[in-house]
Amino acid sequence: MNASTTERHCQPLTIFDTTLRDGEQTPGVSLSAPQKLEIAAALEALGVDVIEAGFPAASSGEADAVAAVAAKVSRSAVCALARCHEPDIVAASDALRPAARPRLHVFMATSPLHMRHKLRMTPRQVMQRARQGMRLALDLCRDVQFSAEDATRTEPAFLHDMVAMAAELGVSTINIPDTVGYATPVEYGQTIANARQAAASHPGVVISAHCHDDLGLAAANTLAAIHAGALQVECTINGLGERAGNAALEEVVMALRTRPELYAATTGIITQRLAATSALVAGLTGIAVPPNKAVVGANAFAHQSGIHQHGMLSNAGTYEVMRAEDVGASTQIVLGKHSGRHAFAAWLEARGTQLHEAGLERAFAAFKRLADSQARPTERQVLELAGAGSHPPAGWQLLAASHSGRGDQCQVEVRVARHAGRECQGCGRGALANAVADAVAQATGLRLRVAACHAAMESRGDGSVATAHVEFDCDGAALRGQAIAATECEAIAHAMVDVLPAARPTRMEVAP
Repeated sequence: MNASTTERHCQPLTIFDTTLRDGEQTPGVSLSAPQKLEIAAALEALGVDVIEAGFPAASSGEADAVAAVAAKVSRSAVCALARCHEPDIVAASDALRPAARPRLHVFMATSPLHMRHKLRMTPRQVMQRARQGMRLALDLCRDVQFSAEDATRTEPAFLHDMVAMAAELGVSTINIPDTVGYATPVEYGQTIANARQAAASHPGVVISAHCHDDLGLAAANTLAAIHAGALQVECTINGLGERAGNAALEEVVMALRTRPELYAATTGIITQRLAATSALVAGLTGIAVPPNKAVVGANAFAHQSGIHQHGMLSNAGTYEVMRAEDVGASTQIVLGKHSGRHAFAAWLEARGTQLHEAGLERAFAAFKRLADSQARPTERQVLELAGAGSHPPAGWQLLAASHSGRGDQCQVEVRVARHAGRECQGCGRGALANAVADAVAQATGLRLRVAACHAAMESRGDGSVATAHVEFDCDGAALRGQAIAATECEAIAHAMVDVLPAARPTRMEVAP
C-alpha cells in the first residue's frame, strides 16, 4: 500500500480509553473522585474519543465518581460498564445522566470456561441473559456497547451468533475482548474479521478491539485488529490494567502514526501530550513507568552507546523511528562508559563548556574512569571533570594507585607514565594524602608537599564514588587539583598527578 492509497482510504479510528476503569483494576491502584476528574480532564485534552469512567455498580463511591466525570467532560463520550444484570445497568445509566455524550457498556462472558465455572449457565441461558441486558441498556441509552468477555476463547459459532444478535438488536459498538491475553496477532485478526462478517448486514456497527498483555502481545494484537477492520480500540495510559495490563494507548497511537503505509487509520490524539499524560497517570496511580517502556519511558529517547550517539548527533533518524518532540519528550545523550569522545564533547558544548583538544582528552579519560566505577555519572560530576580538564596539559598520567592500611599507617603504590616516555612507579607511607604525595614524588622525581586535602566517599544514586580536592606544593609552585574516582586513594592521586608539570626521568622507570 502506498502513501496515496493510504490517504484515500484512511478511516477515523475511535480511541476508547479505559484507564479509569480497567486501569484502576491494576493491583494496588485506587483512585479518588478528584483523581479520576484530573485524569479525565487530561484524557479529554489528549483527544480521547471515549472515556470509560468506571463500574458504578461496584460501590456508591464509584458511582459518584463516574457521575462527576460525566458532568465534567463535554467533548469526549463518557462510558460506564455494567454486567448484563438489571441493577448494574440501572446504576450505570443513573451515573451517566449528567453526561453530554453518554455510552452504556454491557458485557457477558461467552467462553465455555467462563460459562461453566463462573456463570454456571448454559450457552442458551447466556444468550438469553445477554439479549435482556442489551435490550434494557438500549431502553436507557442511545449509545450502547456490548462486550463478549473472553471472546478469543469462545467457540467461533457461538461468538458469531452473539455478535449477530447484538447487531440485530441495535447495539452500535461490539467489542471483542482478548480478556486474558491469550490470542496471537494472526488469530486475533481473524477473530475480528469474523466478527465483522457476523455484523455485515448492519453496516453502521463498529467492531472494537480490547487486548490484554499477558503474553506481551496486546499492542501487536490491537494493530492486527485495526488491520482486520476494527474501527475502535480500547487502551489504557501506560498499559495499566488487570494482571499484565492492557494495550498501551501511546504505543498503539504512535505505531499508527509512524507506519501509516501499513494501517489506514487516523486518530484525533494530540500526541505531543502523551508524555505529560503518562507522567500524570503514573503519579496519581503510584505505578511507575518502566525506564524502557516504549514511547513514554525515561529511556525511550535516551542514547548511551558511543556508536548510537555519534549517529544521533549526525542525524536523529539513524536511531529514532519517531521524533521525541512528537510525544512531548526530548532526546537525551546519556553519558556512560559506552559513550564516545564525540558525544562527550557535544554534551559539554550543550552546557556551555568547550575544551581544547588536550583538555578534552584529559577530561574524557577521567570521565571513562568514573563511568567504569559508576553506572550513570551525574551532571555535576562530569562538569567537575571538565573543569579539571581545562588546566594546562599535564606532564604525567596516572596509570594505577592502590593502598593498604588506614589512619597514619597507609602504604601507597602508584604507577605513572610520562606523556612522551616510559612508565614509572613509586611508593609512600603515612597518612593517606601524604603517602600518595610521597609515592608520586618518588615516581616523578618532583618534590611534593601537601598543604590541604579533602577526600571523601559520596553516595550519588548509582553507587558511591570518591572525590578529592588537594592543594599542594610542587618544587616551590602552588598547585590545586580535584578528581573523582572509585577510591579515595585514586581520587587523591589523580588530583595531584593530573596537574603536575613535566619532569626528568627517574630511576624508578619500569619496562613497558
